[in-house]
Amino acid sequence: MAQVISDRRDIEFVMHEQLNAESLSKIHDGFADFTKKTIDLIISEAKNFAVKELLPANKDGDQQGCSLENGIVTTADSFKRLFELFNEGEWLAPTEDPEWGGQGMPRTVASAAAEYFNGANYPFMMYPGLTQGAGHLVEHFGTKEQKDLYLKNMYTGKWCGTMLLTEPEAGSDVGALTTKAVPNGDGTYAIVGEKIFISGGDHDLAENIIHPVLARIEGAPAGTKGISLFLVPKFRVNPDGSLGEFNDVICTGIEHKMGIHGNSTCSLSLGSKGNCIGTLLGEENKGMKAMFLMMNAARLLVGFQGFACATTAYMYALDYARNRIQGKDLMEIMNPDAKGVPIIRHPDVRRQLMMMKTYVEGMRSLLYFVHYCSDMAKFAESDEEKAKYQGFVEVLTPIAKGYVTDRAFEVCSQGMQVYGGYGFIEEYPMAQLLRDCRITLIYEGTNGIQAMDLLGRKLGLNKGKPIMDLFGEMQKTLAQAKEIDSIQGYAVKVEAVINKLAEVSIHMGQTAMSDKVLSAFANAHPFQDAAGDTVMAWMLLWRAVIAAQKLEKAKKKDKPFYQGIIKSKQVTGNTYGSTRHAGHALH
Repeated sequence: MAQVISDRRDIEFVMHEQLNAESLSKIHDGFADFTKKTIDLIISEAKNFAVKELLPANKDGDQQGCSLENGIVTTADSFKRLFELFNEGEWLAPTEDPEWGGQGMPRTVASAAAEYFNGANYPFMMYPGLTQGAGHLVEHFGTKEQKDLYLKNMYTGKWCGTMLLTEPEAGSDVGALTTKAVPNGDGTYAIVGEKIFISGGDHDLAENIIHPVLARIEGAPAGTKGISLFLVPKFRVNPDGSLGEFNDVICTGIEHKMGIHGNSTCSLSLGSKGNCIGTLLGEENKGMKAMFLMMNAARLLVGFQGFACATTAYMYALDYARNRIQGKDLMEIMNPDAKGVPIIRHPDVRRQLMMMKTYVEGMRSLLYFVHYCSDMAKFAESDEEKAKYQGFVEVLTPIAKGYVTDRAFEVCSQGMQVYGGYGFIEEYPMAQLLRDCRITLIYEGTNGIQAMDLLGRKLGLNKGKPIMDLFGEMQKTLAQAKEIDSIQGYAVKVEAVINKLAEVSIHMGQTAMSDKVLSAFANAHPFQDAAGDTVMAWMLLWRAVIAAQKLEKAKKKDKPFYQGIIKSKQVTGNTYGSTRHAGHALH
């Protein structure tokens, strides 16, 4: 198996040439140390850890999986040591406050580490990923006492975290949950309920697991308006930080899944013996608002998970196609003495690889850009700038989760096709990548829900200003591209697509608020496809602008790379076509 799971050169292109991540060191004192040299060192360290430690354990996690015996959940043999090494490297909470055990790293820079780590072993990465997300909730909504008790232990990986939303009769409809919280009179609550599909809900990697739990206080309003958020540890935590008694959080089963076997997906029973204690996190009846902080971050993480499967699939397929000898060159097909050639010489294989390359590069730029916008939304100089970048994050999140994972699964499927019959065999990596990738289209809000969010909430957000600001950014790229002869033709095509999407967006927004609302939402997913295609076309054009500008003065060794970026732009004719068709269909 190839040991190359991501394209280091393209990561550097996005980081330094497209986004100029080093500029973040000048907008926030906490980022001052993140110069280009430091960023490149972080990328190298992440790559080394991913290839040397995470990747070898991936197959072990898939084949051995997790087990539940006598109430104890056990992970794959290699995962415990791996988790210790991961925490020693301080990789669990790289973007969080150093005061609580983080590294204060820009999200843009952490994107590169996330790509390598998730590409190498994303089922394992779910444990630290969920822990960081749960810790984020404590940091934002916790009392001083809760922060002091939990936060550093979570951000350093001594304790793990999860998120407990889903119930047997309340999946995507969170407002239908039945888990109850009864006040004990001392500021704590007795928690009683059942939760299912809890990723990392129980395991043997850490001495304690901290569960943010959605529940309804007795007498609270029905639906999501009456939901509160509670902190429920697996083992109670004493005031001095030591562990107390077991908190009546019992794993009643683990799911046997199509993929992500290395992650324990649990059913949990809370308070079945009447002895589960939780503390309120944030305000009463504001649990959903608080949980969305974690869910939005989790949706971006899921986008990265899907993308990481795709980039790994592409790198494996490219390596396989270069080395797999099969069939004659098409130009030598009538020559009886012609020898077999690597399958990368066959036009249809090249077509597949080129489409994989195009999607992977576009997805990388999009996901890194969203994290760049997160950094700017927090630390830009003016409130106006902060609001603009936060608007980009809001509008692009459903695309970064929904559209990206849809396309990532297609890329993994194409990778299997490049391998042919070997791709369908578990001995080779494509089968696992395809299986693992599939869940990314479902959890953290199905892609249909992402499409509804884009149409129902994000189009009209702040009276449409974020979406108009996004179109404004696209226009800036178009203006640059029109000044470059070699890509001027592409700019004209992308401009037509952007204009069509703007027209369709207005139509869809109006329809969603009319008596044809059901028709509008029936077309929400095609609309998300059209929006995603357009954003991808913009990202690829943006990349081509930079490549075209640098190509003339580029060193000889860099010229093929920049030419490859421009060629990626060339193959997006199908993208433009699908977007136009989607636009006409929706109109």
